[in-house]
Amino acid sequence: MAERKPLVINAGQIQQIQTGDTLDVNLTGEVDTVSLENENAGTIVIGCPVYCSDVDKVDKAQANAVATVEVLGLVQDVTILTTASGNIQTDGVLTATTGQWDAITGDTGGLTAGSVYYLDPDTAGMLTTTVPPDAGDFVLRVGKAISATGLEISILNAVKL
Repeated sequence: MAERKPLVINAGQIQQIQTGDTLDVNLTGEVDTVSLENENAGTIVIGCPVYCSDVDKVDKAQANAVATVEVLGLVQDVTILTTASGNIQTDGVLTATTGQWDAITGDTGGLTAGSVYYLDPDTAGMLTTTVPPDAGDFVLRVGKAISATGLEISILNAVKL
């Protein structure tokens, strides 16, 4: 098999990588976050799915109404107090303790690796591995667990049942 060299851009010109040069690649990926104000009447916690409730504000998302189903991301900070601003992670892997995930899923032992997590139609700010079954609810995939403590955020479009 022939040896091939990758192409690079050097001073605006495309050329083959030169002998002795190396490529610097970020394998961890970029994680996008946005800082927004908690408009919920209570504290929101890490892992909580939220939607844009007003300009620069978020509230707990729920899969039972069109107004609350569009998940922006998951709370990245341990807690965000009412009217305080905090970080919302919109992609990448969100890591939390098993106890913190238990508070968001209602389960014990953290996330189940390999399981897909959906926005809960019954309780605002919760995730579930059960696909919502009821007419009028929405199915909204939020992400997939890669371990008991890590969820790969991959929010898809909501589908109304």
